[in-house]
Amino acid sequence: PHPEDDTASERRPEPVEMASMQSWRKAYGAIKDTTTVSLANINSDFKDLDVAIVKATNHVECPPKERHLRKIAAATSIARPRADIAYCIHALSRRLSKTRNWIVALKTLVVVHRLLREGDPTFREELLNFTQRGRILQLSNFKDDSSPIAWDCSAWVRTYGQFLEERLECFRILKYDVEAERLSKQGQGPEKGHSRTRDLDSQDLLEQLPALQQLLYRLVGCRPEGAANNNYLVQYALALVLKESFKIYCAINDGIINLVDKFFEMARHEALKALEIYRRAGQQVAPVPRR
Repeated sequence: PHPEDDTASERRPEPVEMASMQSWRKAYGAIKDTTTVSLANINSDFKDLDVAIVKATNHVECPPKERHLRKIAAATSIARPRADIAYCIHALSRRLSKTRNWIVALKTLVVVHRLLREGDPTFREELLNFTQRGRILQLSNFKDDSSPIAWDCSAWVRTYGQFLEERLECFRILKYDVEAERLSKQGQGPEKGHSRTRDLDSQDLLEQLPALQQLLYRLVGCRPEGAANNNYLVQYALALVLKESFKIYCAINDGIINLVDKFFEMARHEALKALEIYRRAGQQVAPVPRR
């Protein structure tokens, strides 16, 4: 085509070209992973941890392998010095901030999420300290525009990061992890257990319920769209998110019941806050999306 032919310059890549581009990106990602592992083996004082992080968050489109997650979890246990845990968080943050690949970004968020859910509480405490200096999970500008699939998955990576940020913020306000809470029972009857929000005083309720409602808002917002909706790696991460829905719902529902009981004893300014919480609860009665 002639150099001045606009249609030639604006044409879309053919399927064969797209496939070749994807193959090249996979090969390039594998080379980057191998190089990063080699550098960690040579230069790092935390060689085993750095290698485990790179391997857990590599460019291969599959969930992080359990053996690498176990090594990272061991490095962030209560038995390790706080400086070691802080280094792990710094390494994960560096991995997240430097990548422009949606697979690496998503797998890094999955590692953080798994550590929050299953790891030692010291990891969460150090992560909270780290996020006070900067929101490492805030990926509002993240974009992988290498392909239409990458574009759709990038949007979900940003949404997932917002959920994890909100999860940390909720813990900061509540001072406990809703997901780790064991629902308590009164007596020996068959009735289901209830959350600690059932027994809070008015002041704590008015502080904690909006945080829980905002966390639920972020959870419900984790709906993949476009090509991300059928992607296995996205579905794997989404399953982790949806596992947390039950206890969040329980905490909100029990808190609303408690709030109703206390409503007519509240001062006017507290009652106005309670009415806003009721209003938002009414908007959030729709079921959580299922896989």
